[in-house]
Order: sequence, then C-alpha cells, then structure tokens
Amino acid sequence: MDGTILVADDDRTIRTVLTQALTRAGCKVHATSSLMTLMRWVEEGKGDLVISDVIMPDGNGLETLPKISEARPGLPVIVISAQNTIMTAIQAAEAEAFDYLPKPFDLPDLMKRAGRALEVKRRAPVRRDPVDEDTDELPLVGRTPAMQSLYRLVARVMNTDLSVMISGESGTGKSLIARAIHDFSDRRAMPFVVASATDLDGVDGPANLIARARGGSILFDEVGDFDLEAQAKIVRMLDGFGDPSPRIMATSQEDLSGRIDDGGFRQDLYYRLSGVTVQVPALRERVDDIPLLADHFLARAERDGAPARRFDDNAMEMIRAYSWPGNVRQLENTVRRLVVTSPEDQISKVDVEHVLGNQPAMEPMGGRAADTDKLSASVAAHLKRYFDLHGGVLPPPGLYQRILREVEMPLIEIALDATGGNQAKCADLLGINRNTLRKKITDLDIRVTRRRKLM
Repeated sequence: MDGTILVADDDRTIRTVLTQALTRAGCKVHATSSLMTLMRWVEEGKGDLVISDVIMPDGNGLETLPKISEARPGLPVIVISAQNTIMTAIQAAEAEAFDYLPKPFDLPDLMKRAGRALEVKRRAPVRRDPVDEDTDELPLVGRTPAMQSLYRLVARVMNTDLSVMISGESGTGKSLIARAIHDFSDRRAMPFVVASATDLDGVDGPANLIARARGGSILFDEVGDFDLEAQAKIVRMLDGFGDPSPRIMATSQEDLSGRIDDGGFRQDLYYRLSGVTVQVPALRERVDDIPLLADHFLARAERDGAPARRFDDNAMEMIRAYSWPGNVRQLENTVRRLVVTSPEDQISKVDVEHVLGNQPAMEPMGGRAADTDKLSASVAAHLKRYFDLHGGVLPPPGLYQRILREVEMPLIEIALDATGGNQAKCADLLGINRNTLRKKITDLDIRVTRRRKLM
C-alpha cells in the first residue's frame, strides 16, 4: 500500500496509532487536529486519501466533505466517528464519503479499507439536497458490530433500485429501517406507502397502489402474513411495472425461505423481494447497546417534558440482564414507565424490579390451585394475585396481549409435542389456520422438533 494519507482527528492517540500503522504499511502520513489545516493540505493538492473524524474543535468533518469534493473531485474520504447512530452512516453516504467506520474501530479493518480506497478510483460526486432531520428522533442507535454493519448496509443500498427484505423479531425496528431507507434516498420527496393485503383487493387494487406511490416506495409490512392470492397479485404487479416504478421493500418476522418448501410462500415472490436482505438483530443479541438505548429514551422523555431521570449502576445492570422479548419497543415502553413511576431522580434497581418483576413474562403462571379447579379459576387466581402485586397501581398497558401470550405459549408447545412437531396436525388440533400457527410459533419463539407422534 502506498500513497499519501491525510489524517484529521482531535485525539492525539488516534493520530499516533494511525500514523505509525500507515507508515509501516508504506504510506506517507500528514496528521492534524484541525479541519482548517486539513483543507489547506487538500487545496494544495496533497494527499491521495483523507481519514477524518466528525466532531473536531474547529468544525464538523461531515460538513467539510462537500468542500473536499469541490476542491479535489475524486479524493476519497473515510469517515471515523464516535457518534454511533444510523444517521452518521447515512450522512456520511449523503456527503459522498468513500467509507464510514465507528469508533472504536478495528485497526486491521481500517487498513484494509484504506488500501481499497487508494486502489479504487472514486466516482464523480452526486449533488443531493441536504437532509433536514432531527438525528435524535431515530431510535436506531448502537455501537455494537451488528448494528454498525446494518448502518453501513443501509447507507449503501438506499440510493439503489434493488428491492429490500428486512427481517427481524417484533419490536426490533424493521419498519423504521424501511422508513430510513426511503427518507434518506433520492426518493425522499415522493410518497412512502405501507401496503396491506386489502390494498391489493379488486381489479384495480395493484394499479391504485402504484398510483399512490408515484415512483416513491412501497412497503409490504409483515409480508409473510399475506395469503397466496395476495402474494400472486404482488408478483403480477411487480412484473407489470412501468417507468418510473416505485421501490419495493418488505418486512417479515420469520425466515420466508423456510416456508417455500411447504407451499406457504411463493418462491418467485421471495426472490423478487430479496434483492437485498437486511437482518435486524434482536436486542438480546446486542446487549452492549442496551445502556445507550436506555439513556436515549430517558433523554427523549426529558425533551418531551418529563422529569430528568438516570439509572443507578444496579438498575442499569438489571436492565442489561433482562431478556427483552419485545426488543427495543418493550425497552422504550419500560423506560417511559420508569420515568413516571420512579419517585427519585435516580432510578434504582427496586424501581426496575417493580416494573419488570411483576410482568407475566417474569412470573410464569402457576399457583397451588386444587387439581379439581377449572382452568378459568386458576387463571382468575393468577390474575388477582398479579393485580394485587401492584399495590393499587394499574399494571403496564398491554395486559391483554401479555396474558394471551402466557396462555398461548404452553398450549401451542404441548399441542406440538402431542403431534410430534407436525405443524399441519397441530393446526388442525387447535382449530386454527396453519399460517396462523406458524406466525404464533415465530412470535412466541417456540422451538419445533419433528419426531414420531405420541398421540
């Protein structure tokens, strides 16, 4: 690797580390803590590559990128930033950065990217209208490798015409990802349409849907729930696209490729929707992001007029240790409740236990009711105890769905066990549609094991 690299970062340690590593790799390095000095070097014609931080003492590195492009078209810039949000990655792409890396970065990874930047001739910059968004309003934040990979993928695909399939559990933010792809793309001034199966009804349904989109974006939310007739209409609609055609995106809680073999999902539609696949990680798969998200929701609540709150160390440890089956959405609702119910400015472990410990997910249904009791009596006893535990305060909203989940899970698990894991027989036993059963298995995270049936 050879060439002259300009490094701009206000952290002396980072400047030293990069200078040493790049010099050993055969490059010449000029390092500075000033964007003004960086721009002077660029205007003087120095440098084959720029590596720049975002927040600098004399300005913003992202705002400097257009000036670099104007002064030296084709000069690649790698952005490094401690601002680990999807907006940073998107703004870097908007500003035509060659690449983006979050801090703390992996040095060998940065060296590889620098090598590619020196080898690949950068395309001419494309001018776009600036994006005016409140970066704090997107709860797509995280510094874990999984989220940073997701950010970079979104930034790469947002201005392509490829279809996008976004997969992930309920509450992970799949629809937010789809909205971000649209809102920060070249189609941002056009409509973003969330389509349901009913939007495809009738002879003119697909045509009306395309007309509503007007070349913008169409999102088929939870497309795995669409029946085969609706899936066929989507295929015919996609095959009949004219110009300009809308961008197509879809979300799904389950891996649709697994439903193709048993006829639950059309193979031709699956491949049409999966131009790019974006997998959104569950919150339990990025535990290190939980404190960041919790603090983000505390700050948002304060901006909305709620009292200022913060977690003490023990409370945050409990927040980190919780499984969060409802993912980011459940965490946000929990933080909002804690802001209101905690009596002190500092949220304690006891406060967290009071909110989380009384939820059915944390206290399995049980009780010592007599064997002769009817199921309804046992459920009633459990619910009375659950309400009593709140000491006259109403439980968190959404009780109906939480209780149904607690009843559904053992019912489906036992029925699957009784039918040897045969989902068709289990659906028949329960008296529900097979697609409905599949969705419930996914939503409840039930593991299905096929074996010889017992009954």
